Amino acid sequence: MSTPTISRFENGEKDIQLSSIVDILTILGMIDKRYLLFPEPKPRYDFSRSLVFFQGKDNNKIIQCAITEEAMEDHLAGKNEDPIKRFWVNQNRIEYEARRKYLTNHIEANGSILVRSKDLS
Repeated sequence: MSTPTISRFENGEKDIQLSSIVDILTILGMIDKRYLLFPEPKPRYDFSRSLVFFQGKDNNKIIQCAITEEAMEDHLAGKNEDPIKRFWVNQNRIEYEARRKYLTNHIEANGSILVRSKDLS
C-alpha cells in the first residue's frame, strides 16, 4: 500500500477506494477474515462420548466440530431419532451455532468447537 493512500485515509479524504480501506483495516487487525463453512460435514456418532462429530473449513484449515447428544435432545427437532438423522434434520441450526462459537473464539483447548445444550438455549 502506498504512502499517499495511507495519508489520504489518515486525513479522512473521501476519494479513497473501499478496497484500500479494507486493506488498511485488515493490516490493523480490525477486520476478521475468518469464516467457517461446512461443504461436506460427514457426521459420525461416537457412542462412548454421546457426541456427533462433523467438520468445517476455514479456507484450507479443517475445524473439528461436535454437538452433544444432550443438546440435541434438549433443543432440536426429532426426539428419539438416530443422532445422525437428527443432525441432518437440524443441520442449519447446528452449523450456525458452531460457526457463531468459532467466530467469537469460543473454542476448546484442542482447537475444536463443541456445541453444548447451554449454547442452544
